[in-house]
Amino acid sequence: MADLPTHLIAADTLRRFVADIFTKAGTDRAEGERIATYLLSANLTGHDSHGVIRVPRYVQVLQDGDVLAGQDITIVTEGPTHAVVDGNAGFGQTVGPQAVDLGIAKARAAGMSVIALRNTGHIGRIGDWGERAAAAGQISIHFVNVSQGELVAPFGGVDRRFSTNPLCICIPQEAGQPPLLLDFATSVVAEGKVLVASNGGKPLPEGALIGPDGKLSTDPATLYGPLAKAGPRNAGNGPGAIRAFGEHKGSGIAFMCEILAGVLTGGGTSGPITPGTTRRRITNGMLSIYLDPAHFGSRHFVREARDYADYVKASRPALGVTEVLVPGEPEARTRADRLANGVPLQLDTWATIVATARSLGLSEPN
Repeated sequence: MADLPTHLIAADTLRRFVADIFTKAGTDRAEGERIATYLLSANLTGHDSHGVIRVPRYVQVLQDGDVLAGQDITIVTEGPTHAVVDGNAGFGQTVGPQAVDLGIAKARAAGMSVIALRNTGHIGRIGDWGERAAAAGQISIHFVNVSQGELVAPFGGVDRRFSTNPLCICIPQEAGQPPLLLDFATSVVAEGKVLVASNGGKPLPEGALIGPDGKLSTDPATLYGPLAKAGPRNAGNGPGAIRAFGEHKGSGIAFMCEILAGVLTGGGTSGPITPGTTRRRITNGMLSIYLDPAHFGSRHFVREARDYADYVKASRPALGVTEVLVPGEPEARTRADRLANGVPLQLDTWATIVATARSLGLSEPN
């Protein structure tokens, strides 16, 4: 299939433009820059579903009061190796780093820590938090859910029961080398990839969605309902659901994310949502585990992890495959390419961002 038309924009130009939008929308400059940096990071690593396509939604929830500017985490309870923290409905790009840094500090002191973060706005690409821990020399594991965010049908069902519930595991590497990073939604696609497809981006894989009649679909309208060109997308308007990946395996991981990131954190699960009631603010929960290799008697952990990664990569490629990759390599290569050559955005995606900017009195960059 031919490449779809895109708007190509330099990474730094895009970052400044997005920072301007959020500053104009009501954040202070530092928070606007931070939100822009993390959204851009998702695009740079090829996770466009969690990137600047989110700008119109983020501005809308800020204006609606469903996410709050300028928030800090509040520690609900803590001990030497754990803490429960509340994000106070702040931007995930602000309270997320605060929670991660708390986990890093506790793991450095005690060898390990568990941080239960609840009540935070969309926390973005989870790989960013794994990479933040890896830069500090820490192993990290993250389980995520979305309170009141039902999107995904369980294996064998058609009704929404889960959110897309990412799982992330990140392993540090030597300075200057990208970490070993596993970061994926437990659904066939993240909701943001359905959003990208609805804006003229990469089509969905076969069977990514399921209708209430049990028929499989690739049509974003299954999730969003009738689609207006460059218009808002509301997953609550569609009759169908995203499917869990890997049949019972992905569905089982998604279920456990709800228990760990929703129930254990105290932030709440994706449902049930009582019919006829007003939906509460949609928030993320994240249960994170941090491990300091220095406390586990492995003096050469990073080198041995790299040696094993190289051994895996040395496997002879299968027919039609040019190279065996390890987790994190596709993201690192995409980042290098897009930093050098610009960030491609679907035309409808760019149009909605520009429309949001203009509604705030800003012009698109030259």
